[in-house]
Amino acid sequence: MDRLIPVINKLQDVFATVGREYIQLPQIVVMGTQSSGKSSVLENIVGKDFLPRGAGIVTRRPLILQLVHTEETEEYGRFLHLNDEKFDDFSEIKEEIQRETDRVSGTNKAISSDPIRLTIYSPHVLNLTLVDTPGITKVPVGDQPADIEKQVRDLVVSYIKNPNCLILSVTPANADLATSEALKIAKYVDPEGNRTLAVLTKLDLMDKGTDALDVLTGRIIPVKLGIIGMVNRSQYDINVNKPIREALLEEEKFFKQNYPGLASKSGTIYLARTLNKLLMHHIRECLPELKSRINVTLNQHQATLTNYGEPVRERGPLLLQIITKFATIYCSIIEGTARDIQTTELSGGARIGYIFYDIFGRALRSVDPLAGLTRSDILTAIRNATGPRPVLFVPEIAFELLVRRQVKRLEDPSLRCVELVYEELQRIIQYCIRSIQDLQRFPHLQERIVEVLMGLLRQRVSPTNQMVENLISIELAYTNTNHPDFVGGAAIVSDWVLREQSRQKKRKQQLANAAPAQEDKKTTSKGESFGVWLLGGRSANKEKEQAAAASAEASTEHETEDTLAPLVESSHSTSVDTSGWKFHSDSPAENLSDLSTKQKMEVELIEKLIKSYFNIVRKNILDRSF
Repeated sequence: MDRLIPVINKLQDVFATVGREYIQLPQIVVMGTQSSGKSSVLENIVGKDFLPRGAGIVTRRPLILQLVHTEETEEYGRFLHLNDEKFDDFSEIKEEIQRETDRVSGTNKAISSDPIRLTIYSPHVLNLTLVDTPGITKVPVGDQPADIEKQVRDLVVSYIKNPNCLILSVTPANADLATSEALKIAKYVDPEGNRTLAVLTKLDLMDKGTDALDVLTGRIIPVKLGIIGMVNRSQYDINVNKPIREALLEEEKFFKQNYPGLASKSGTIYLARTLNKLLMHHIRECLPELKSRINVTLNQHQATLTNYGEPVRERGPLLLQIITKFATIYCSIIEGTARDIQTTELSGGARIGYIFYDIFGRALRSVDPLAGLTRSDILTAIRNATGPRPVLFVPEIAFELLVRRQVKRLEDPSLRCVELVYEELQRIIQYCIRSIQDLQRFPHLQERIVEVLMGLLRQRVSPTNQMVENLISIELAYTNTNHPDFVGGAAIVSDWVLREQSRQKKRKQQLANAAPAQEDKKTTSKGESFGVWLLGGRSANKEKEQAAAASAEASTEHETEDTLAPLVESSHSTSVDTSGWKFHSDSPAENLSDLSTKQKMEVELIEKLIKSYFNIVRKNILDRSF
């Protein structure tokens, strides 16, 4: 059984080397408040003065101390971080602990959870594995953060929550045991007390007339594994370098004089034997579970190692083969010639085609050419383009200004299309990685391939977006009104003139049909009626009515000709896009019924021109994407 502890120590070294603790191994964690005597307890067990001393918090990194009993007379220590360099002088061990602590934690009282691993070989020690944790403190000093108490507590709990570890709770005797912070934390993680052993230090510093007999016997606070009393070296003894062996003799003498009934169950020697016994029994209890977990972990890693296959002798040809196969699968997925075609969802080239033809096409076709453009905007643009001078035609610059504003709205859906295609190309990379079985053997090669390809795709996103922006800029730079599909202003005006003439003709017909027939007056006598008839009165009235109707018709035709004269002239003008009316209203009207005839014509003309040219640009962009 004595060989179990060295085996556990070796496993700890292995886990520390690989940087990961796969199994929670049995060990003894020493915890207590600041200046409670933890370091003195460890030095008494080792029998050497090898730990740094000073005021305030000194242990600022966990120290994993492995004690190995040897038959040789030589005593020495080795640090794992120094590749097992041998230290015969224990004062050098103390200096190295201080240097390593300052290297990681700094020189101004900061703490770190990164442990220092030290192994001491001596014929005077028992096989033990101890973890010295930083002392629990309340008030931050130096570079310590404001939550130093929580950090130290969390660090201690991270070690003692291991169900396979024993807790050595150190408490000074000159303080009330009921207020012990160490026992409080130990009870928090070990409420049953099956893993907790208490140590009562500084018994020689208690007030005269008092003793710790009730505490040591467990009458005040019972501890299942017991409470062991110790007498450490005083600060004066440390300053004068009093040998620990001499201090142990004085400790034994103290207990025989003050606690004769407990002398055989107190002191450093009894503590070391008890810890060795408890640790071996604890390891024996944990051994079946440890063996089972080690076998499971070994089988898992063995299976992983088997999946990696035989060692690669010629890396170059194999690497070329894997990369070639990856490129082939990638291209086949885009082209639709892959062997394994998915049936649950679109992927690869099919999804890219769906993005272009359906998603992007639908997005462009859903854009309203006149969205966000009001009649007030149109009339205001026309008026601003005319300046202070009255003009006869709608200025072309107003149309170009408004149509550019609408064409610019096609840029956002185009950039979104680029983003969707980029995401699909990334998905194809992941699919190819999973499809190549040979590539599963080399996880680092997988990461490198993904990193390189993702980098290439990211590099091409910016130029692609720039190309899309350039296509929109080309359309904005020149308004091609000579395009064969563009509906010119002459056609729009001619259509408007014909509709206006039809409206005026219908209006005259309604006026003619609405003239009421004059009824004969019933009170008129027959003679009078006959006289009127005889004198031709009815013929005269009829002539008057015809003359009035002719006068109204002539007036209507004259009004219509005056209204439509400039439109007819513009319909025959060779300058198609500049035909129209000047905007004379002081404040543009939004309601169409509030607009004048000329304003209605101007708004309708600009809207139809914008729709016509917007559809041409939209078709150009769709054609370029397909």
